[in-house]
Amino acid sequence: MAPAIPSLSYGARYLAPGEYTGGRPAEIVPCAAQRLRSAFPVCVRRNFLASADAPLIMAEVTTRKGDPMEWQPDWPQAKANLAKWWNREGLVLNLTAPRPQPIEDLPPPPPSDDLAFRWTDPSFRVTAALWDMARRHYYADAFPHLPITVGPGSLGIILGSHPHFMPTTAWYEPCIHDPDTYGPIRFVRENNRWLDVHLAIMDEALRRARGRYIVAMPDLIENLDTLAAMRGNEALLVDLVDRPAWVHARLAEINEAFFAAFDLLYARVEVDGGNAFIFDLWGPGKTCKVQCDFSCMISARMFRDFVVPPLAAQCDWLDFSMYHLDGTQARHHVPALLEIESLDAIEWTPQAGIPNGGSPMWYDLYRQIKRGGKSVQAVGVEPEDVIPLIEAVGPEGLFITCSAPDEATAERLVERTTAVSAVVRRVGALHPQYHGKARLSFAP
Repeated sequence: MAPAIPSLSYGARYLAPGEYTGGRPAEIVPCAAQRLRSAFPVCVRRNFLASADAPLIMAEVTTRKGDPMEWQPDWPQAKANLAKWWNREGLVLNLTAPRPQPIEDLPPPPPSDDLAFRWTDPSFRVTAALWDMARRHYYADAFPHLPITVGPGSLGIILGSHPHFMPTTAWYEPCIHDPDTYGPIRFVRENNRWLDVHLAIMDEALRRARGRYIVAMPDLIENLDTLAAMRGNEALLVDLVDRPAWVHARLAEINEAFFAAFDLLYARVEVDGGNAFIFDLWGPGKTCKVQCDFSCMISARMFRDFVVPPLAAQCDWLDFSMYHLDGTQARHHVPALLEIESLDAIEWTPQAGIPNGGSPMWYDLYRQIKRGGKSVQAVGVEPEDVIPLIEAVGPEGLFITCSAPDEATAERLVERTTAVSAVVRRVGALHPQYHGKARLSFAP
């Protein structure tokens, strides 16, 4: 009979026997999922191991840098809550409020009408981010982090497309004009202008961090979204019909480029055994928001054919992954997403002009995601909608992002959230049918 395996708590991972750092049994080798899956290909699913024939031991993870964080003194507890959320346990409340006075008196960035300068100059980018973070109070599980993003998706420009900068976003000029002569897509490290821009901003952010914030990974973006940035939306839609084999081949190459770029950047920004990512994410391993906004233009069959295979491979490679589901036009892909075993969580972004992520009209979607074995993130939730959302959906595996208008409102909300979550958990333990089916009042 296999030995009993204790459940994972934050700060612990299962390791193969002997996989300790020399002479320091309290600190594990930062391994992970890839190497462990190679050793136990049948039984291992990323960080959480359950093997019938491989003896496992549990070792404590020790933080190596950035703990505690000056601008978020509750960072150790926030990390613990975030780690539990990935395992569909517990609630994450990412709550911020404006400070009446900045935590540090920092200068604003110099005024400039040069959009390229505003997006790419390392000093400007970091100064602007510091000025903003110093004026924000981070409550509960929120934490200050500086993402190195050059437009809405960095991998496309790293691989060859050219950005056109706007005040709050960027558009990408396609670089694949003739698919028959373009050749394979490759990640090239040397003489890569836009990769060098990312690295320069990242290095400046790291230099000036001094324990106050985390430098987050760039929002690389992948799959059909990156191919669309390189090929163009209309042309790619035609390619899906006229040259599907070409599309499949390019998507496989984009995945390999993503892995190479992620490894290079992760080596710089890894903190406490993991990394931060946009959407206020942190995980104790390679952590990423994944997406395919292009999917709003294709059928469920095409999504399963083109998007799911590279997406599943990407989630297998990562330690922690959350899918960004953007708009009602993409909701028909939820069943396919729930079938990807290695995908941990799904985030829902309602498009402009409809109720935000805390609206009761999305409760059934959140319940569907949780029933499918995934954690869920609700974004843009108004303070008054936080408690009803927890009551309706249940706190376990729920991640709420919320901005309060002032510190007093935020402090009251933290207290109420803690109390209500405890009651909901207690009711759920006594009445397993509760979660996802009724409000706390058990109203029909």
